[in-house]
Amino acid sequence: MFELLSDRLEKVVKNIKGHGKITEENIDPMLREVRLALLEADVNYQVVKEFTNKVKEKALGEEVKKSLSPGEMFVGIIRDELQELLGGSEASLNLKGNPAVLMLVGLQGSGKTTTIGKLANLLRKKHNKNPLLVACDIYRPAAIDQLKQIGKQLNIEVYEEGKKDPVEISKNAINYAKENNFDYVLIDTAGRLHIDEALMEELDNIKNEVKPEEVILVIDSMMGQDAINVITGFNEKLDLTGVILTKLDGDTRGGVALSVRHLTNVPIKFIGVSEKLDGLDYFYPDRMASRIMGMGDILSIVDKANEVIDEKEAEKSLKKMKAGKFDLEDFLAQMKQIKKLGSIESILKLLPGAKKMGLNNINIDPKDLSHIEAIILSMTKEERKNPSIIKASRKQRIALGSGRTVQEVNRLLTQFEQSRDMMKKISNGNFKMPF
Repeated sequence: MFELLSDRLEKVVKNIKGHGKITEENIDPMLREVRLALLEADVNYQVVKEFTNKVKEKALGEEVKKSLSPGEMFVGIIRDELQELLGGSEASLNLKGNPAVLMLVGLQGSGKTTTIGKLANLLRKKHNKNPLLVACDIYRPAAIDQLKQIGKQLNIEVYEEGKKDPVEISKNAINYAKENNFDYVLIDTAGRLHIDEALMEELDNIKNEVKPEEVILVIDSMMGQDAINVITGFNEKLDLTGVILTKLDGDTRGGVALSVRHLTNVPIKFIGVSEKLDGLDYFYPDRMASRIMGMGDILSIVDKANEVIDEKEAEKSLKKMKAGKFDLEDFLAQMKQIKKLGSIESILKLLPGAKKMGLNNINIDPKDLSHIEAIILSMTKEERKNPSIIKASRKQRIALGSGRTVQEVNRLLTQFEQSRDMMKKISNGNFKMPF
């Protein structure tokens, strides 16, 4: 998402940084490029017009004129205005109920049932609480079975009563949650191919019965600007508290994300970033604006690392690096921790300047990591602790045991030695750039 927009804005930024000062004459062609970039990203025309007017007004202000680096200030203005367009600040969930009730609504095909499983999984991890999923989509064939399957995969209980009245199912589920000490109740409601009166009436009846803390619309970001009409339609009847945008890992141009808040005043609360059941993230406007401007998103990497990486293990590894005692056993443990972060490509893309360094186009075959793991696991504990003892006969045995070649074993050992030396120098502050 946003890759084309980022490319266009990067060219604009490069041009403006070449000017000693910002004037009406040199800013107009650049703002034209910004305007075209946003329109190509499928951002609503009215939103684009207001956005560029605000940027121009601020860029021609006294503060920028007096600045020693007006180009950098212009970049900052675009970034700040993008953040404002995306919602300004994070819109947190209201989880104060006992239990907190979250009602998810949406059209068919938006990924609502999968998303409700992802949301339950995220809330359980984040708050260490006990969620209950409720099956209220009694119309779509296999909708209840799909939710039960997701619940089974996540080890989260699903409350269902078959094809009964959804309002009654919702009410009974709340009572069940109270009796069994569930912290959150997530209601999966019925969808339609398009908004109709019968659907809205049923959703309104459920809302009035259970009085949820959150009414969240799940919407497919691939819909483009049609999504605004859908959000408006649901919001008029249900008074939405937030939106979840799915499929942002696809080739969507991102226009919906940049238009939603401004046009509907409904905040984006979560974004779907993969098809996996852990592929849902909180939506942070500031971080997304930085990503669009090619500034990276270190905070998201840190958040992810805090979730999956064992702090004690990481500290232990750092001490061993400094002492030069980092071995293949430690390397294997670190590799397993890194795999929990997700694909290495997705992590590299979040680094500042990733595109300039060519990190955004790196493709790492997961099989390569599996091959490395197989080689290390084919070693004895003694060999992992002291790789220097691995001579010709041992290499042949390791290659045979892992199903790889002796050349691959040699390559791994050489790369490990080089990495260990570099890590020791970096952690001790002795590393010098080779130029």
